Amino acid sequence: MKNIIEQINELKKEKNAVILAHCYQNVEIDNVADYVGDSLYLSRQAAQTDADIIVFAGVYFMAQTAKLLSPNKKVLLPVMESGCRMADMINLQQLRDFKSKYKNMPTVCYVNSTAEVKSECDICCTSSNAVKIVNSLNAKEIMFVPDTYLGKYVETQLEDVTVHTYPGFCPTHLQIRPDDIINARKKYPNAPILAHPECHNEVVKLADFVGSTTAIMKFAQESNKKQFVIATEKGVVDRLKRDYPDKEFILIKENIICPNMKFNTLGDIYNTLKNETNEITVDKEIAKKAVICINRMLEV
Repeated sequence: MKNIIEQINELKKEKNAVILAHCYQNVEIDNVADYVGDSLYLSRQAAQTDADIIVFAGVYFMAQTAKLLSPNKKVLLPVMESGCRMADMINLQQLRDFKSKYKNMPTVCYVNSTAEVKSECDICCTSSNAVKIVNSLNAKEIMFVPDTYLGKYVETQLEDVTVHTYPGFCPTHLQIRPDDIINARKKYPNAPILAHPECHNEVVKLADFVGSTTAIMKFAQESNKKQFVIATEKGVVDRLKRDYPDKEFILIKENIICPNMKFNTLGDIYNTLKNETNEITVDKEIAKKAVICINRMLEV
């Protein structure tokens, strides 16, 4: 009998489907994924694919973004309950209330947000390009939603730009505290500490390198160091250990795991693709506005 990986790969060919997987996913999903990466990379693949079906091994907002960029494709999410706790911290009314406090300035939304929120923002960004996107606006003040920590990190990277941030955050990254960095530095004095900008700003200040998941992996790949402390989600460490067995990767804390990112299994992917269930739909009027926000990012 064929194993589940072979069955999924056969279904992909039969249905002209592509599987996109975020690098926080369970690592075995890479066995069937056509593209593995961070939000920006996967957004680009969703926009360019000529597949009829996109299966998004990630969380809800990512599948929604793929649908916005490929409206004529069928986009499937293996587990519909795989949401994002940060994205859930802001809805349309909360965004409007936030915008009402700061008149006449651009609103930048992190990709970790719903289509509804994107539909009322000027431009989207990811952790890979947030600094570049904000800089491209040539504005002295901007509003940034929903991640206060990424927004404030951007502010530290740009002179003379004030970033007004909505009080959202990633509960997984916020579990990493400054003391964790200080203790890791004592325990592993020769290991650079690589952190994601969703971490608390005090954590970011103490890290040796700050970047998106892709940037962290690239840094580890290109560095001549042999030991690294990783301050982001466990999925990144799993992939680094697999891809660079001659180097040592230490997760800053064992509990840095996004529960929603771990919902998807190979079985879920197989069932979703076989039955074409859990299709993502977006209201046409919302989609029309939201895709402008994303396309502006991709143009920059």
